[in-house]
Amino acid sequence: MAKAKVLFECQHCGLTTPKWMGKCTNCGAWDSFVELTTHQQEVVKQTKNSGSKAAKAQSINDIVEEEVYRYSSLDSELDNVLGGGIVPGSLTLIGGSPGVGKSTLLLKVGSNVASLNKNVLYVTGEESAGQIKLRANRLGSNENSLYLLSEIRLEQILVELEHRKYDFLIIDSIQTIYSESISSAPGSVTQVRQITFELMRIAKERDIAIFIIGHITKEGSIAGPRVLEHMVDTVLYFEGDSSQELRILRGFKNRFGPTSEIGVFEMRAEGLVSATDVASRFFNRNSQQSGSALTVIMEGSRPIILEVQALVSDSHTPNSKRQATGFDTNRLNMLLALLERKLEIPLSGYDVFINITGGIKITETAADLAILAAIISSFRDRAISKETIFIGEVSLVGDVREVYALDARLKEAKMQNITKALVSKKPLEKTTIKTFIVDEVTKLLEWY
Repeated sequence: MAKAKVLFECQHCGLTTPKWMGKCTNCGAWDSFVELTTHQQEVVKQTKNSGSKAAKAQSINDIVEEEVYRYSSLDSELDNVLGGGIVPGSLTLIGGSPGVGKSTLLLKVGSNVASLNKNVLYVTGEESAGQIKLRANRLGSNENSLYLLSEIRLEQILVELEHRKYDFLIIDSIQTIYSESISSAPGSVTQVRQITFELMRIAKERDIAIFIIGHITKEGSIAGPRVLEHMVDTVLYFEGDSSQELRILRGFKNRFGPTSEIGVFEMRAEGLVSATDVASRFFNRNSQQSGSALTVIMEGSRPIILEVQALVSDSHTPNSKRQATGFDTNRLNMLLALLERKLEIPLSGYDVFINITGGIKITETAADLAILAAIISSFRDRAISKETIFIGEVSLVGDVREVYALDARLKEAKMQNITKALVSKKPLEKTTIKTFIVDEVTKLLEWY
């Protein structure tokens, strides 16, 4: 009799190994390996080989390009992130911290899709149908073709999908749904993998657009195995504090469009809606104080003017503090070292704090010049005019380098009545904004 194969799986990242380990070599979690049963091993094998069908190679010139059909969610910001609208047969994962507005947004989107004479099923495993009804009354999201199902068993959800033809399906959330054919608990790696595989099969076979809400860990990533993000077509993350009214929806994966676009939403009494007048939401022109500078960043094809705030204060500890909110702390340390080296500004005895207003996170380097300007402004206690913007990437040798889409950034600044711009080179297109060339950080001191 053949010996049964033993397989252990990490409950944090899904790594499988033939022997038990105290620490996962993939994600670093301790005591996270559990032994899989024979059926669970078959589930792992099935999902890993789900896309491996026998096929013959074809010349790329003989392959017919598939046309992607979309329909609007009636929410301009969500359509922008998705690449133009909802794709039938797509599987989308939305993650975010608790209370950021995932369920609120999808309930409103479900109502919008239902108003287009499409059948929508909202499956909730965390709340009762009565609780969803209360939220729907507040949002004004009562549509006849919007159906609610309070269920956590996958088999019952499949029965409901057989009972009525649905065009749009919402799962809230993937960690609460479980399959009766698997003995592990809801939210485990095996359960999440199998359920996502079934939902992917249903989406492709029946041409149903499925949106899945996923919990996140304390590190900010989707809870469960990484295979969850690989199996879905689109991965969206909510950014922003639940205590603030503005929320950012950012795409991290999209098989049907770009991943560089963002959606800006505003939490109101009637729910999470597309923010109006986004351009002026991330900076304040009324107050002019030291430690504040404006810059323009690109989020996909959208230029956004941001206010960079800096606070430089005397340090009362041997180790000065360096903290940044919405900006990379390592890059902040590099810029501070550059200030001490090139401009001879003694910051070793000062605490430096950086904040990007609006809850947005800067990932590009075009804000380097604005960061330096805000720090110098706070250090010297001299205010910078709100009609001036700073655009440029600062290198380790102290020169200011050009950034892409400079003309689009200046065009957005002009629409917000900005009159001066400090840039590394002159723009290609003519503009009424007075541009001043700052090709070295030493020339930045001329503005103070």
